[in-house]
Amino acid sequence: MQVNDVTRYECEGLIAVITVDSPPVNAFSAKVRQGIAGGLEKARADEAVGAVVLICQGKTFFAGADITEFGKPVIEPSLRTMQAMIEDFPKPVIAAIHGTALGGGLETALVCHYRIAVPSARMGLPEVNLGLLPGAGGTQRLPRVIGVAAALDLMTSGKQTGAKKALDMALIDRLADEGNLRGEAIAFAQAVLDEKRPLVKVRDMTEKLEEARANPALFDDFRKANARKFRGFKAPENIIRSVENVLKLPFDEGMVQERALFNELMEGSQSAAQRHVFFAERQAAKVDDIGKDVELLPVRKVGVIGAGTMGGGIAMNFLNVGIPVTIVETSQDALDRGLGIIRKNYEVTASKGKMKPEDVDMRMGLLTGVTMLEALADMDLIIEAVFENLDVKREVFAKLDAIAKPGAILATNTSYLDIDDIAAATKRPESVIGLHFFSPANVMKLLEIVRTKDTAKPIVATAGKLAKTIGKIGVTVGNGFGFVGNRILAARNTQCDQLVLEGATPQQVDKALYDFGFPMGHFQMRDLVGLDVGWNRETTSSANVREILNEMGRHGQKTKGGYYDYDEKRNHTPSPVALKVIEDFAAKQGIARRAISDEEILDRILYAMVNEGARILDEGIASRSSDIDICWVTGYGWPRYRGGPMFWADLQGVPQVLEKLKTLQAKHGDSFVPSPLIERLVAEGKNFNQA
Repeated sequence: MQVNDVTRYECEGLIAVITVDSPPVNAFSAKVRQGIAGGLEKARADEAVGAVVLICQGKTFFAGADITEFGKPVIEPSLRTMQAMIEDFPKPVIAAIHGTALGGGLETALVCHYRIAVPSARMGLPEVNLGLLPGAGGTQRLPRVIGVAAALDLMTSGKQTGAKKALDMALIDRLADEGNLRGEAIAFAQAVLDEKRPLVKVRDMTEKLEEARANPALFDDFRKANARKFRGFKAPENIIRSVENVLKLPFDEGMVQERALFNELMEGSQSAAQRHVFFAERQAAKVDDIGKDVELLPVRKVGVIGAGTMGGGIAMNFLNVGIPVTIVETSQDALDRGLGIIRKNYEVTASKGKMKPEDVDMRMGLLTGVTMLEALADMDLIIEAVFENLDVKREVFAKLDAIAKPGAILATNTSYLDIDDIAAATKRPESVIGLHFFSPANVMKLLEIVRTKDTAKPIVATAGKLAKTIGKIGVTVGNGFGFVGNRILAARNTQCDQLVLEGATPQQVDKALYDFGFPMGHFQMRDLVGLDVGWNRETTSSANVREILNEMGRHGQKTKGGYYDYDEKRNHTPSPVALKVIEDFAAKQGIARRAISDEEILDRILYAMVNEGARILDEGIASRSSDIDICWVTGYGWPRYRGGPMFWADLQGVPQVLEKLKTLQAKHGDSFVPSPLIERLVAEGKNFNQA
């Protein structure tokens, strides 16, 4: 019988089965909670029922809280109230897990008296990824089941564990055969009755806590070991503090403190930012004028032109998912070098245990190296990754136009150049698209999908699907200098370069950005990438500090000198040489150097970035502000807990942004003239998210 729209109740002998079917992931909506509560009441009232199995239909067990209810009034029963009904139920309740048991799903499984899962099931408490802690007893119950150290690792990483490992950790009590979960869960429940097993309450367990009590340094050691990974994030520290309470406080008091620590995070800006990124990543996959009815093109063979760092990394993305790649180089030596680097990358991965040794040969077996473009004649997708020069790229595309089969997707990996201009070298501009990978291309998650004025909808839709296939976050953007990410980076470059001329040092600028939450500073990043990337020895003219450093042979880390000096282990120290170059160039330009505060550094950099983002949005290069945020969070190291430049600007308030820009314009010139969009948003009382 139906308890409500999403919950069914039926009996198999002495076992009541409560089945929830609330697509897509059986999240704990009010209806789901009410359905479970109603099913439990029926089982309580029926004297013939000896035990209860809680199971889900569809592709998964409960995958967590319904985050669309966050911030709204609670509809009873709350998740905690429903859990108390299960934990205090006078008859055994068995959780039957398939798919995933995540967040509130696992927390609910932990209040059941027993747990059974199929081998393919996965479990975890990933709330940290939303800037939260497990707020329905996870921090108090999980350490009692699997031990404090293991629980800390699982919760602060947000990672999932498979069912077999979960069985070893005693997180579940039994494995069921795939495809027979319901039957085996009922049989398990019957065995619990037959064997008169007790009602096991995790809250009463203490055995796994003794090891932690005997190691008082455990928490401080854990903090130190993860200091770099947790830097800037509040949620991991609140999780640790809540787990510390497991050893200090009675269970009920620990639950009260868990809720207080949860609320502290929920009400803060970090969780709001991380939830924004969570939804924005999913929204980025949607392109307004491309519906599900747009035809997708098959991509069974991929060609890559260029076997250098970028081309090799691009090729690896496709090899990793079993798509054959033909890679082209101009000479056999360059080709052999590129193929060797790809193999070495895979061998290093295998040596770390992240890949089976046989997988190296399998992936390399999908890779064909050639020195003739004609070998790409039957490719479904061809990606050009040659030198960043418009004439060179136009020449390549003109040749491809004569070689590639009809219907092939022709893609360029350009970072800045006009793709309409590149496409014009062909007689099929509708087949040309930008696929801007980020270095290292086999690691970085962002893929800017650059749509030209002529790119056909099936090409754009196929690129979006392909991004998912190779594990990227695809963001579809318009064609324009630097697209989204690099155009904003150019605005940052301008301010950083100007700041050091006016009196800041590279290390002061870098420290301000690092303290804001970036993984490294601007000048450190330049040195890492290489100052000579995009620099031409033939045309250099000492026009700026970067050119002068390159002319001196200071190309960054690889030459042990750039904006910083580097030792054998690539540790950096401030460079007197670079500072002298900066000071001399500033004097030549007639710039009087002065003391510059960290506040000014951040204001000029961040508000310049936001202003450029507003122009990008106003010009339609990005279709939504959240797409700009995703580009910068996933491709450029903007701290996830700050949500991206446009989200950060909304937190400041758009009127505050406008006022700051006007103040900066008055002091530092027309590079801070506010975008017309910002003026309009203030006049209309809107923020960037509503633009």
